[in-house]
Amino acid sequence: MSIRSRFRVGAVITALAFAVLPAGPASAADVNNAKNAGFESGLSDWTCSANSGTTVSTPVHGGATALKATPAGQDNARCTQTVAVRPNSTYTLSAWVRGGYSYLGVTGTGTTDVSAWTPDSASWKQLSTTFSTGASTTSVTVYTHGWYGQAAYYADDMSVYGPDGGGGTGPSPTVPGAPSGLSVSGTTSSSVSLAWTAVSGATGYNVYRNGTKVTAVTGTSATVTGLTASTSYTFQTTATNAAGESPKSTAVTGTTNNPTGPGPALPKHAVTGYWQNFNNGATVQRLADVQSAYDIIAVAFADATSTPGAVTFNLDSAGLGGYTVDQFKADIRAKQAAGKKVIVSVGGERGTVAVNDAASATNFANSVHSLMQTYGFDGVDIDLENGLNATYMTQALRSLSAKAGSSLIITMAPQTIDMQSTSNAYFQTALNIKDILTVVNMQYYNSGSMLGCDGKVYSQGSVDFLTALACIQLEGGLAPSQVGLGLPASTRGAGSGYVAPSVVNNALDCLAKGTGCGSFKPSRTYPDLRGAMTWSTNWDATAGNAWSNAVGPHVHALP
Repeated sequence: MSIRSRFRVGAVITALAFAVLPAGPASAADVNNAKNAGFESGLSDWTCSANSGTTVSTPVHGGATALKATPAGQDNARCTQTVAVRPNSTYTLSAWVRGGYSYLGVTGTGTTDVSAWTPDSASWKQLSTTFSTGASTTSVTVYTHGWYGQAAYYADDMSVYGPDGGGGTGPSPTVPGAPSGLSVSGTTSSSVSLAWTAVSGATGYNVYRNGTKVTAVTGTSATVTGLTASTSYTFQTTATNAAGESPKSTAVTGTTNNPTGPGPALPKHAVTGYWQNFNNGATVQRLADVQSAYDIIAVAFADATSTPGAVTFNLDSAGLGGYTVDQFKADIRAKQAAGKKVIVSVGGERGTVAVNDAASATNFANSVHSLMQTYGFDGVDIDLENGLNATYMTQALRSLSAKAGSSLIITMAPQTIDMQSTSNAYFQTALNIKDILTVVNMQYYNSGSMLGCDGKVYSQGSVDFLTALACIQLEGGLAPSQVGLGLPASTRGAGSGYVAPSVVNNALDCLAKGTGCGSFKPSRTYPDLRGAMTWSTNWDATAGNAWSNAVGPHVHALP
């Protein structure tokens, strides 16, 4: 049974009935009527059910401590405080929460009791709502709670702003200062992403485009969408709290990208090459140096972060001879203008990215999409060599596709063992996303002997090895246009499995035309075969571009 199906109907209706509201302007007499609102005095003035609450020094939203409350199977970790209020008055109730399911509410108002909630959140999120007191109401009970048996939640900086009820100790809020550090963190043809430094005392931020407010957020970043391509815009932000709005920040200019749409379509037969974002003895290249034969350039690699499933990309400027991020971005745009696709590869031999649950799938999709916006990548390559969960990787890639649209490029580079059977997780994932998948470039190297589609064992390094193993994918459900042959560009590019470019070309001809085969000959031909892949453009350059000079033209000349 799912968590959501266990919610009591009344609780859900109550929670959904109140949206998260921004705190409105306060009068001069308004104060925070909550005591020990930041839990700086431990649990003083608070009562938590079943000894579920404690205070912790991390994570905190403000000050030195915050509340941590852990629900049990029969307890929802409800922490309450009685707050003195005035009759016939309106109050704004808010708190910052993170962790497991978190609820914020008030009872005993004498009018309508209200609440707000949020599901699991890995970062601090503000819950806020308003309530009015009855004609004889002089105190209310405010509360936070989680959900039965679920993860602990954290709460901090509780406030009950409104007329002084006589029992509060919190100071009246003051208007925060203007945000600093506003910068453009990414652009697309229709959006500009912004980031800025947090302001002390702020509970929210407004974003202005060319002087007009366009959105309000609680965090220190925002993406303004619906913009016109190739257009410059001026952006400013302000900080807000119950006392009002700060002056505007210093303005920054963001310019949307040239419209790319789906961009030039990939050729019917395409060559993929991995570009190394590191120096391992192969020729160091800037992206602009990548040989023209490559239609898809996979930037290797994105790195795992401390957030499960999330990835980031860090250009190895030092290892690449001072290559700057701006130069890198410009080179991506130049390659795209030349009809190439540039994608970011996730994983590699030492990659530790794990997408094993719904939360990490969401983190993966969001972080890859963020990299696409920041650098201009056309998509993602899945090169996870240390395990893959078909259910959640499918979820992650479909979520990414929903964000990026139909122009998204998705490639995969499984090892030979990963594609021996449709029951393997990699194969399942490929079939699950067949409608949005670009190509699977299986690595025909570092594997030893494997079974072909005829049930016979073939040793790597031969035409038969390439064709008989490709046959498994071609007959196992993938479209021929989604199958490519992945080989090292030189003997130094892999531990084993290198074959001469002529062998690659013979295998391509065997599969696409029925010529050049070894002892294994497929029962039919696959003229729509996508092409070939190599590790790497750098090792190719080290070997005098022998691989791309031979395989590139051959792929492009296939029927």
